[in-house]
Amino acid sequence: MERRITDDLEKLKAVLPDYLVERLAATGRDENDLLEVIVDLGRVPTARYVDGEVVLDEQEVTPETIQYVAERVGSFDEDNRGGIQRTLHRISAIRNRRSDIVGLTCRVGRAVYGTIDILEDIIEAGNNVLLLGPPGVGKTTLLREAARVLAESRRVIIVDTSNEIGGDGDVPHPAVGRARRMQVARPLFQHEVMIEAVENHNPEAIVIDEIGRELEAQAARTIAERGVQLIGTAHGNSLDNLLLNPTLSDLVGGIESVTLSDEEARRRGTQKTVLERRAPPTFNVLVEIQTRNRLAVLDDVAAAVDAKLRGRPLPVEIRTRTESGEIQIESARPDPTFGERNGTRRGGSGARDTGRRNEFSGPAREREQDYVLDNFGGGSANRAEPFNLPGGNRSLPPLHVYPYGVARNRLQQVARQLHVPVVIVDDLEAAQAIVTLKNYYRRRPRMIVDAERMGISIYVLRANTVTQMEDFLVDVFQLHGDEPQDPFGRAMGEVEDAIRRIRSGARSVDLSPQAAHIRRKQHEMVRAAHLISHSYGNEPNRRVRIFRDEPVR
Repeated sequence: MERRITDDLEKLKAVLPDYLVERLAATGRDENDLLEVIVDLGRVPTARYVDGEVVLDEQEVTPETIQYVAERVGSFDEDNRGGIQRTLHRISAIRNRRSDIVGLTCRVGRAVYGTIDILEDIIEAGNNVLLLGPPGVGKTTLLREAARVLAESRRVIIVDTSNEIGGDGDVPHPAVGRARRMQVARPLFQHEVMIEAVENHNPEAIVIDEIGRELEAQAARTIAERGVQLIGTAHGNSLDNLLLNPTLSDLVGGIESVTLSDEEARRRGTQKTVLERRAPPTFNVLVEIQTRNRLAVLDDVAAAVDAKLRGRPLPVEIRTRTESGEIQIESARPDPTFGERNGTRRGGSGARDTGRRNEFSGPAREREQDYVLDNFGGGSANRAEPFNLPGGNRSLPPLHVYPYGVARNRLQQVARQLHVPVVIVDDLEAAQAIVTLKNYYRRRPRMIVDAERMGISIYVLRANTVTQMEDFLVDVFQLHGDEPQDPFGRAMGEVEDAIRRIRSGARSVDLSPQAAHIRRKQHEMVRAAHLISHSYGNEPNRRVRIFRDEPVR
């Protein structure tokens, strides 16, 4: 439908003193940009707009002004929120230790019709959708529109804890359409009203604002398992925030620490203790509201959580509303911050060091989730295109490698240092080659037997060391006649490896001696990783040492 705004701003002005209403008009600002009017005892009153604050009067607010507004609002609930009948405005109180009101936040409530078009296909498909974003970014506005649109074809119940969705008073605001509204007497009872709505009123969809407590998260899971569609909101910026929030992590399945067997840890190339998703997520679609006109959509929360815990986040769908009202959809791949921060990124912690190799053969198969080594000269994920060697005239195709018992992080480091296109895969069928160790190969495990049956090349290393891995890659990519690697690239790769070792628990790591200009770049990389570094020694053997914490003097 056509986008239009209903704000009943005159009713909000009616509870403010006349001099503040006059000052608002004197600012000359567009009233559609007004967010809040702040009235705090002993401070100047201010108006908050989308792009900043404006002081409304140079005189400090007196107790009489506070009392004037509070009397016209009516009663405040236990959550110190009040409202104005048949409007969406919210007035929140700040109290002192004696429960006297010393501050008021008069927030403008607007019904913005037509904003749900950016998510309408997801909402109407029957998905359980969680809207995530910081305060003031428009979560409740989208939620209200979702309730109105769904109510045109389904039985919808709104659990309205603070009367923000349906407005103050017994009669809900027209912006919710045909949706029915259940109010909550006390915020602590929100989870009980959620269950009551399902048991008593036969809804097909339930709309909930601000899920913030553990009991509410549990009630949401109960409702979802009864086959009722859920649309809810929570505070946060991204999926990372939910995973790290012990109260709300169950909304996306929760996480727990799992100890793997020795064989499984070798197969994955990880430590024995890893983080895993605990249960199916309550909400199968997560929408991160970045701005009012830009959203990031994760349409499979279970897969997104699993990939995030492994340090390989899946691409997200970015939806943007242009100034002309058109919806643009594109894909973006986020940084693997959560997996790296929690030590769950793919890559083992084995020792460092080729043995004989079979001929490089077998078709290159591509998988969407293949992890492609970065920083080795411009290779890209999921594209088996030729790779240009720095300073060379040859092009090399990527090599899809399945490491079995080999330290993946070491193999990745060596590939970066040699600037060769190696793709680490987790599926044997996607591999062109298996790299394993001599003792594993002699045991003839099923993985090796299957690989031989499938005609996949097998490379056997004598030891799990950097030297052996270098010899293997030099042999495979026939780098014997290539120019030696750029010292700068080697030094930067050494810093990356040192940062990983520090994050894995090492107290400090010394780097190789370097020239002054290279040391400066190394210090910059360390600062970007939020670690500490100092230079030690005398030229030409001066080197960088990296610390987790400030060293003791």
